[in-house]
Amino acid sequence: MSFYSDIFADYNCFATAEGLLGAGMENVKVTYDMFFREIPDKGGFAVMAGLEQLIERLQNIKFDKDAIEDLKSKGFSDKLLEYLENFKFRCDVYAMPEGTPVFPNEPIVKVHGPAIQAQFIETILLNTINHQTLIATKANRIVRAASGRQVIEMGARRAQGLDAAIDGARAAYIGGFNATTLYPAYKKYGIPVATMMSHGWVQLFESEIDAFKVYLEEHGENGMLLVDTYDTLDSGVKNAIRAFNEVLVPQGLRPAGIIIDSGDMTYLSKRARRMLDEAGFPDCDIYASNSLDEILIKDMLNQGAKIDGFVVGEKLITSASSPVLDGVYKLCETEKNGDKIPAIMVSNNVNKITTPCSKRVWRLFDMDTGKAIADVLTTEDENIDNEKTYSLFDPDFTWKRKTVDNFVAREMLVTVFRKGECVYTVPSLEEVCSYCNEQVSSLWEEVVRFENPHRYYVDFSGKLWGIKQSLIEKIMHQNDVIGEN
Repeated sequence: MSFYSDIFADYNCFATAEGLLGAGMENVKVTYDMFFREIPDKGGFAVMAGLEQLIERLQNIKFDKDAIEDLKSKGFSDKLLEYLENFKFRCDVYAMPEGTPVFPNEPIVKVHGPAIQAQFIETILLNTINHQTLIATKANRIVRAASGRQVIEMGARRAQGLDAAIDGARAAYIGGFNATTLYPAYKKYGIPVATMMSHGWVQLFESEIDAFKVYLEEHGENGMLLVDTYDTLDSGVKNAIRAFNEVLVPQGLRPAGIIIDSGDMTYLSKRARRMLDEAGFPDCDIYASNSLDEILIKDMLNQGAKIDGFVVGEKLITSASSPVLDGVYKLCETEKNGDKIPAIMVSNNVNKITTPCSKRVWRLFDMDTGKAIADVLTTEDENIDNEKTYSLFDPDFTWKRKTVDNFVAREMLVTVFRKGECVYTVPSLEEVCSYCNEQVSSLWEEVVRFENPHRYYVDFSGKLWGIKQSLIEKIMHQNDVIGEN
């Protein structure tokens, strides 16, 4: 592999590493949190994805001779080059499992280890998790809008690069999609693959009926016919029915379906459904495609569209309506001479103030309903006892309090790496998909709805809140003193 594919880091990571070595700080231990601040599309939750790829990339960090020579030519010190030549990943990594619903301002990945290494993996970590979490979140919205109908991913042609297409198809599958049309995604990840007829196929033949008949002769009952190349109703559906009768019926086969890729698909699907039913093909599915997203899908179904499945491309694979997950990677604790020192960033922009300390993330589930009540961030040395009541309070509006009982608290961050060695058993993609569906089902309908979803609370323990406030006050006091001088 090339230097740039093996060592995916911003240039400043090398400069920072050189500075830490020069200052004798290479063995200082730190803890970083990755979290995001806003949910895409103003939704109620995001879907964690990308952990399997992150594990693979962290396991394969290396600096070959070409990389060392390249960095040497840039003027980096022999001390840094020697460190990189003997590089071995030694961090602890904790993360939310893929498929977990996640919320703003809670750690979804936590890294603990030597400062020089923890900062070095920032770019690859954010790139991997931000992208797949964004697409899995969008996919889950589309799947929920489809209300149990089949949804097929077909976004590669407008994805922003090869990796974005392949890993995006994987993320879509985690979010609930049924299949992809992209062969490399099937080959690499085992995602079920679907075959789509093209307009070009139809145009290659002298007539539409000839195109349909040859296609069905080749693909049999798995062949889906694209019916809008010329005229959806007066040509496409009529010729599809004729082809079904002339090719499939004599063999005792039934048609898989038709695809409508243009026009008013609500109106066209209703008319097409009536024509297919009257022709004796009530079991022939109708699929819709053409720049679909969850809003269009929901609107069509609300208007009574007779659509059994959707083929979704560009607006999924680019998350067009909300194309960025604003995941960040921030220092929250340092460790010097055995002492753990909370770290905080205080900004004039209030929502950029970080939360200090190495933290644990708990999700409280109601034992009667199985529904998630809230997430709670605590310091590392705190535990939430299921046998006792627990007082929740909003870290922004502390007067808002709620006492809960009859709950079970589950710790959400799992250990992935210990001192650089992967100790996590990566689940199969099917297991991740099943887990995602189960966990999304644990959220209240008010959180899952599209319009003005209820805010799911991420609360602090009293101890964590107190540490954060004391650090803010200390920094503000120091600034006041400096200002007076």
